[in-house]
Amino acid sequence: MKSQGAGKGIRFSLLIGGALAAGFCLYLLVGRYPRAGLLNPFSLGQDEIAVRVLLSLRLPRALGAVLLGAVLGGSGAVFQTIFGNPLVDAGFLGVSQGAAFGAALALLAGASSFYAVAGLSFIFALAALWISLSLSKAFTFGGQVLRLLLAGLAVSAFFSALLGAVKYAADPLSQLPDIVFWTMGSLAPMSWQRLRFVLPPSLVSLIVLLLLRWRATLLSLDDSVSFSLGLRPETERALLAVAAAVGVATVTAVCGVVSWVGLVVPQVLRLRSGADGRSAIPLSMAGGALFVLVSDGIARVLFAGELPLGIVTSILGALSFALLLTRRKMELLR
Repeated sequence: MKSQGAGKGIRFSLLIGGALAAGFCLYLLVGRYPRAGLLNPFSLGQDEIAVRVLLSLRLPRALGAVLLGAVLGGSGAVFQTIFGNPLVDAGFLGVSQGAAFGAALALLAGASSFYAVAGLSFIFALAALWISLSLSKAFTFGGQVLRLLLAGLAVSAFFSALLGAVKYAADPLSQLPDIVFWTMGSLAPMSWQRLRFVLPPSLVSLIVLLLLRWRATLLSLDDSVSFSLGLRPETERALLAVAAAVGVATVTAVCGVVSWVGLVVPQVLRLRSGADGRSAIPLSMAGGALFVLVSDGIARVLFAGELPLGIVTSILGALSFALLLTRRKMELLR
C-alpha cells in the first residue's frame, strides 16, 4: 500500500512538472506577433524581430511568472502548514498590504523609478512583517499562532487604511492611475534587469523553505509535541514565516499585489499530496508557477488590451476556492 501511494505521488509530481514545462513552452509561443495566436518556432531563423520578441520580452516575463508563482505558492503552503490553518497566506501577516503602501507612497512622492518603487515597497513589506511579529509577542492572551494571526489582521487593516489615505491624497489624473494599476499586479514591466533584482532574494527564500519543509510539517503539530521532538516551535515558526515573507515581499515589490495564488494553490494540491510538507510545499511551488503562467497568458491574449494579472488570478482563484469548498470539508487545526 505504501509503495502504491508513493508511486501515485511520483506520477502526480511528474504530471505537474510536465504541465509546467509544457505551459512554459506554450507561453513563449503565444502572443500577438507576427499575428495573434501561436508563433511558429520554425520561422525564428528567418524573423529577427520574432527572436528579439521571444528573448527580450517573453522569456524574462515567463521566468518572472514562474518565480512569482513559485514564491506565492510555496509561501502559502508554508504559512498554512505552520499555522495549521488553510485560510492563511502572506496577506494575513500584512506583507502584501505593506508592500502596496510602500509602492503607493513612492508614486505619491513622485519617485516613479523602478528602484524607488520596488525598494520602498520591499522595505514596508518587511516592516509590516516585523510589526506583526513584535505585536504578537506583546499580546497577553491566546497561543502563539492565534496571537500572530490577530496581529497580522490588525497590521493588514492598518496598512490598507494607509493605502486608502495615499489614494485619497494622490492626483486623480497623474498619480492615482499608476497607484491603482500597481496594486492590481502585472508582469508587463518584467525585464532582464528586474529579473536580476528579484532573483537572488527569491531563490534564497525558496531554498530555505525547501530545506526546512519537513520541519514545517512538525510545526503543524501541537507545540508541546513539536518541542518534545526537538524543535523550538516559536522560534522556528517565526524563521519560516520570515523566509516565506521575504520572498513574497520581493516579488510583490516588482510585480505588484497578485492575490489568491498562495491561498488556493496549496489547498488544491493537498487534495492529492496530503498534508505532508515534504511533498506539499514543493508541489505548491510548481503548481503556483503553473497557475501564474496560465493566468498571465490569459491576461496577455484574451483581449487586445492586456488585463492586470491580479484580476485574472482573483477570478480564477475565487472560482477554484468556491468549487473547492463545495467538494470537501475544510478543517481549521488551530
